Amino acid sequence: MAKMLVDLDPVSDNHPYDPALFADKYGMTLKAAKVVLYANGPSRTACDGAAKAFMAAVAARNKQWQRDKP
Repeated sequence: MAKMLVDLDPVSDNHPYDPALFADKYGMTLKAAKVVLYANGPSRTACDGAAKAFMAAVAARNKQWQRDKP
């Protein structure tokens, strides 16, 4: 059985994101970051894609709300 090599760098692709760092990276709330990470983790690639999609959806929703204002 081969040993698996794991990078000890906490920001490497082999480690899940820290929720606070993830929230800062994408400009989202800590609660939103935790939800995205829980739903898509521990893959950083999946979490990055989900964060981009989430933030695009939030922007689209905000744009719609601005248009609907009286």
